[in-house]
Amino acid sequence: MRDIDIAEVAEQSGVRASTLRFYEEKGLIASHGRRGLRRLFDPGVLDRLALIALGRASGFSLDEIGRMFAPDGRPRIDRKMLAAKADELDRTIRRLNAMRDGLRHAAVCPAPSHMECPTVRRLLRVAAAGKMEAPKKTKKSRRKS
Repeated sequence: MRDIDIAEVAEQSGVRASTLRFYEEKGLIASHGRRGLRRLFDPGVLDRLALIALGRASGFSLDEIGRMFAPDGRPRIDRKMLAAKADELDRTIRRLNAMRDGLRHAAVCPAPSHMECPTVRRLLRVAAAGKMEAPKKTKKSRRKS
């Protein structure tokens, strides 16, 4: 299969050329030559970009995604890291479901005032205790990725 230039990669993957250049700077993808001023990529870059997109959609940082590839570029995915991310997503889903349910209740609550509703009052106590907030990010995960 022939090499594809950065414009073709962008078109086929839906990833902007500027993002492709950024991914290359981060070491997530690698070009291996140029055609004029355009970077050239092996067609396998499209699969790699799909893995990166899946990782991003799952909530992994670019640094975490970068660690999912061996030095030779083949996927080397840590199953423990995947399980930990799945656990994190479960916690987020439970928190969001509780928030959704509270909002739905508040929208149809028959109490004369939301402040008189026992369910809303309970939600306010939970929120005041900081139990509805998203988990605090660690220093490591706060880095821009």
